[in-house]
Amino acid sequence: MTAENHGRVALVTGAAGGIGRATSARLAVDGWRVAVADIDAAGADRVAASLGPGHRAYTADVGDEAAVARLFASVEADLGPVAALVCHAGGTFHTPEHHPAIADTSLDEWVNTEALNSRSAFLCVREYFRARARQPVADGRIVLTASQAAHQGGGPTGVAYGAFKAAVIGLMKSAASEAGRIGATCNAIAPGAVDTPALSITNPPPVIAAMGRRVPVGRIARPDEIAATVAFLVSPGASYINGTTIDVNGGGLMR
Repeated sequence: MTAENHGRVALVTGAAGGIGRATSARLAVDGWRVAVADIDAAGADRVAASLGPGHRAYTADVGDEAAVARLFASVEADLGPVAALVCHAGGTFHTPEHHPAIADTSLDEWVNTEALNSRSAFLCVREYFRARARQPVADGRIVLTASQAAHQGGGPTGVAYGAFKAAVIGLMKSAASEAGRIGATCNAIAPGAVDTPALSITNPPPVIAAMGRRVPVGRIARPDEIAATVAFLVSPGASYINGTTIDVNGGGLMR
């Protein structure tokens, strides 16, 4: 446990599985009180229970404005002011059977992907700023989840996913420029392929194996490796890192 984090509250969205679950586990080990938030109520409950006492589960559709306001109000009433906001909620509607080109991408898919990725991040960041203006905390942290797809196009995850993960990076920079006013920093991570159930939904096993072979380190990432980067960004040691996107892709994209 890290003494500097003991008792501070971290709100993690998209926390019921994959990267979000790994981040919740790592932050709990580091001494944070974790608010495990996900639209999957049963999944959020399982993760919160696995963390032990002092952590709580919350059900929220973070693409919905009113739901985000209720989420923050509930977390802060139960646990205290949110010092670290980690936005992992996101995803794509592409699958191996559904992989439309731009010309075939429907407006519904575009709008739904925006809500799941960039709108959810915006609503959570906005509510964090509002909450911290009312009740400041020292050394606040915001970490947003972009993607390698934001830098190189959607690829197997689709045009909408790449576009809105790029929007997350733009949001991060705007938030970083204002974060000092509330005593916080804002950064983003851009993972490459990560060994999560979501990756298997969008890619068949031979494609995933090929992804690993193309990465210089010879494999795709583990969720705990992404969580470790988040843990650093919310730590005291990252106090002067602001407005930065950290690529966590094993060298799969070097820029």
